[in-house]
Amino acid sequence: MMETLKALCSLPAVSGFEAEAAKTVADMLRPYCDSVEIDVHGNVLGMRKCAKEHAPTILLDAHLDQIGFLVTDVLEEGFLRFAPVGGVDPRMLLGNEVMILADTPLYGVVSCMPPHLLKAGEQDKAVSIDEMLIDTGLLDARKSVRIGTPIVFAQQPVELAKGVLCGKCLDDRAGIAAILLAMEKLKDDLELPCNVAVLISVQEEVTGLGAQTGTFAVQPAFGIAVDVTHGKTPDGPSDGVFELSSGAAIGVGPNFHRGLTDMLIQTAKAHDISYELEIMEGNTGTNAWTMQIVAHGVAMALLSIPERYMHTPIETIHTADIEAVAALIYHFARWFTGEVRQ
Repeated sequence: MMETLKALCSLPAVSGFEAEAAKTVADMLRPYCDSVEIDVHGNVLGMRKCAKEHAPTILLDAHLDQIGFLVTDVLEEGFLRFAPVGGVDPRMLLGNEVMILADTPLYGVVSCMPPHLLKAGEQDKAVSIDEMLIDTGLLDARKSVRIGTPIVFAQQPVELAKGVLCGKCLDDRAGIAAILLAMEKLKDDLELPCNVAVLISVQEEVTGLGAQTGTFAVQPAFGIAVDVTHGKTPDGPSDGVFELSSGAAIGVGPNFHRGLTDMLIQTAKAHDISYELEIMEGNTGTNAWTMQIVAHGVAMALLSIPERYMHTPIETIHTADIEAVAALIYHFARWFTGEVRQ
């Protein structure tokens, strides 16, 4: 699991620039599907068909893209101006290491004014992203970097403790890892009662475009989105957050089909899989919200993996939660016939 996560987190895929990462993820998915393809937007679509005629299809989704930046201007002495792609918090940017995805990738740092040079009162003021610069160290960055070049955080994943991984873009590479593990478990099950489709979708962080077009291509009756949710920390809120290693967070709310959600809860109980309920009273901010209205409508559920420090370069998860989500999907798919109460 750690090696899979590290491999996934090494793939740069800023929203709208997922094409190369999609090729690698497609190769990772192929051993577990009858067919795998990459569509015009970069979505990875896999299908595992069962032998039963007119069987229902359940679509598993996790998103491939990550937050990042685009170069907006190339200045003298190797400095770049940049704009965020997705929900980037400017408070944690100063002093960060980045990778500029030019034709030949370049290392850079978000420049940070030394405290000695700050004027009185400036230490307590937030710096807006449009005032920040990336220092490439080059004498002339114009020779290497074009406006519009994507940028990602440069930090590599670190195992903080046994089973605890810290790094960039675990939102939502952790979800992809859970689906890959579930599909691996299903590989040798020859009597599935349903077709299992996989959508590794693009642009979740900005538009939800990938989830919409990918779901339309499959047109399933049922879907499960796999994403991350907020992990609990001592300095954070106590409500709506989840301890690491507490298991799968099962979404409950108007975005989700009650019968499908109940079946996932029953499956978790039957197989002694750790889970919590996540109450989500409105827009969930996940692909589940987008997928539910595609075509004639999709009965949706959401499984989430607790993650600390979302949308930072130090996102932190516990592999036990990924394994819980994977186990829940595996056991659910093995007996899901499409018969659910309304």
